[in-house]
Amino acid sequence: MKPDSTAGSRLSITLVVLAGLLGLAFLTGSCSQRPKDTLVVGMELAYPPFEMTDEKGNPAGVSVDLANDLGKYLGKKVVIENTAFDGLIPALKTGRIDLIISSMTATPERALSVDFSEPYLTTGLALLVSSKSGVNSIQEADQPGKIIAVKKGTTGQNYAAEHLKNAQVLVLDKEAACVLEVAQGKADAFIYDQMSVFKNWQRNENATRALLQPFRKESWAVAVRKGNTELLNQVNAFLADYRAKGGFENLGNRWLPEQKEAFKKMGYEFYF
Repeated sequence: MKPDSTAGSRLSITLVVLAGLLGLAFLTGSCSQRPKDTLVVGMELAYPPFEMTDEKGNPAGVSVDLANDLGKYLGKKVVIENTAFDGLIPALKTGRIDLIISSMTATPERALSVDFSEPYLTTGLALLVSSKSGVNSIQEADQPGKIIAVKKGTTGQNYAAEHLKNAQVLVLDKEAACVLEVAQGKADAFIYDQMSVFKNWQRNENATRALLQPFRKESWAVAVRKGNTELLNQVNAFLADYRAKGGFENLGNRWLPEQKEAFKKMGYEFYF
């Protein structure tokens, strides 16, 4: 007797549908199934001293301290979910995490997918300039014959695409590669965030100069799921209270004392 292929097909279809429903339930129900006293914070632990791991492999840094202090304010246990940066917003949208604290710039494009808190840190785009180059501003960088390095996927690349009309823009995958081009005098400047420009200049003082006054300001903020007004309001209340009580001042003293002192001497506004 031949097997009932129709019955087998129905069984297969039923199993596939059930598997799909279970997967959907996992994605959409992960928040509701999570203990109410737990706050899952997404960040990529690859940007010291803001997001990193300590010598024991535990999460550490400015953002980790900020997340833990937020948890204390809300009376919740904090779980850090180490997630690749480009996976953070998808993880938030599917409910795998509750919010993002990961040195994320609040941009109009990202605000289409998530809701942002009030800014907690102000930085901006600055220039790491070759010592062999006479560039002293972004305007001087955008001249025929100038080569400007940018890291792929950054707001620096976005700025260059929108505003640099005369210089040659060199797009590279790695920050280190951009710095090397400038240090070796192959590129006139590298557009990157202010704090990274400062660190890269420190490592290459003889070969580079740092133009640290941002030519475009940017702000970092906490991201929550679209429409989660309750959590957004709680985060904003925490940030205001934290700032008033000197929390950000303490973070700067703990994690960025050298930069804080250097910025003060050079007359630049500090990040917090």
